[in-house]
Amino acid sequence: MELFLLSKKAIEAPAAYSRWLIPPAALAIHLCIGQAYAFSVFRLPMTKILGITESIEGDWTRTEIFWAFTIAIVFLGLSAAVLGRWVERVGPRVSGLVSAVCWSGGFLISALAIELHNIWLLYFGYGIVGGCGLGIGYITPVSTLIKWFPDRRGLATGLAIMGFGGGAMVASPMSEALMRYFANAESTGVLQSFLVLAVVYLVVMTCGALAFRLPAGSEELIAKQDATHEDKNSVTRTYLDPVEAIGTTVFYRLWIVLFLNVTAGIGILDVASPMIQEMFPGRVLAAEAAGFVGLLSLFNLAGRFFWSSASDRLGRKLTYGIFLVLGPILYFCVPFTGIHGSLPFFVLCLAVALSMYGGGFAAIPAYLSDVFGTRYVSAIHGRLLTAWSCAGIAGPAVINFIHEWELHRLKSFATPERAYDKAIWFFAAILLLGFVANLGVKPLVVKPANPPPGPSQSGTIAILPANIPWLYLIPAWFAVGVPMVWGVAMTTKKTLQLFS
Repeated sequence: MELFLLSKKAIEAPAAYSRWLIPPAALAIHLCIGQAYAFSVFRLPMTKILGITESIEGDWTRTEIFWAFTIAIVFLGLSAAVLGRWVERVGPRVSGLVSAVCWSGGFLISALAIELHNIWLLYFGYGIVGGCGLGIGYITPVSTLIKWFPDRRGLATGLAIMGFGGGAMVASPMSEALMRYFANAESTGVLQSFLVLAVVYLVVMTCGALAFRLPAGSEELIAKQDATHEDKNSVTRTYLDPVEAIGTTVFYRLWIVLFLNVTAGIGILDVASPMIQEMFPGRVLAAEAAGFVGLLSLFNLAGRFFWSSASDRLGRKLTYGIFLVLGPILYFCVPFTGIHGSLPFFVLCLAVALSMYGGGFAAIPAYLSDVFGTRYVSAIHGRLLTAWSCAGIAGPAVINFIHEWELHRLKSFATPERAYDKAIWFFAAILLLGFVANLGVKPLVVKPANPPPGPSQSGTIAILPANIPWLYLIPAWFAVGVPMVWGVAMTTKKTLQLFS
């Protein structure tokens, strides 16, 4: 039996509660699990666990370590799909706490794996346990935010999912600083860094989970909707349940759209640093390439907020239509920027493309809500995230395979800088397939006559509602804003090296 403190009834907000206190709670969780995008900073030090200064026989290889990240992304999608309905049932406080335990527990198990030098324990800790924390934490805020912001669904989910992109910019410099601090003649500092991160993430995510609230009366309204819509043949239904949703062709069209958009974006992210160095040999070195990767991270972050917010005005279908028309044009142009040696246009094309990659993640929960209703949006979103798991394998595999094949073919022509061209054009082509799939997406429900209540549901949103003192709002936003600003500043500093 759940403790009353954790029950959904216990977290119903009073009438005067500001909905602007909910996004910081969501950001607290997403900023932590966003570390997954920064896992690469550990890959090289983890190949030297035994040798300390260099890899020796018995040390893990980069490929072995890469599989830990891949398993985590796979279990992100699987756990979100399997546990999405459970997240809806128990509420954001319980699922947020479970996510915190799994995510921080994954780091603790990974630290033990390093101590014992057991790669399978690393796969279990970071990959399976941590991956489940990723999946549960990723979908936890979605339904709650949509209930509080029925008039700005894209804005609300964009605010939260923006934190997932921002989490990498915080975690990357923080992890590097921790490893430098703990490194000595007997340790690379990775083990100690994992222990510190486990504690930090547990505290921050727990605070975020405990800060979640549900709009007053929302559960009673949902109960009435459940009673009203028992007839599955009703033409006035306001939601579909997950089983019904995955039985529609529209769900699979959206799955294809997300899969193809993520495949292209994650494929570029996987090879961003070596790609820019190889396409512009002699002009871009490792330091500048790191700045390029940082710039892509910034646009990935900004796109999650910009495009999801824009979708509230443009509509989700049109927003994705822009992604899937403008994206192929940008990818098609990228090889020509290399042929003509136009580094600024190369950077611009991929930066805008990666903003739409991030925007696709942020807008999809609101898109699902428009199509299937808000009642089970977290559960349906969880099932759709299996597209991310598949794309996380397909994107890097495709671009690396085509690149290696082209390198072998082009040896006689001595033009290795052209080895990425066909892979990038392939991404342009598959995005056009996504455009075709998006054309067939249409709402399958009607909007409820009485949407779940939430403050400030008028056309304009008060940034600081008068009925809530600044005393509550400022510390909440300050707590999540400062790390994000610091992460952006550190990333910007590295990015400037690209243009110096």
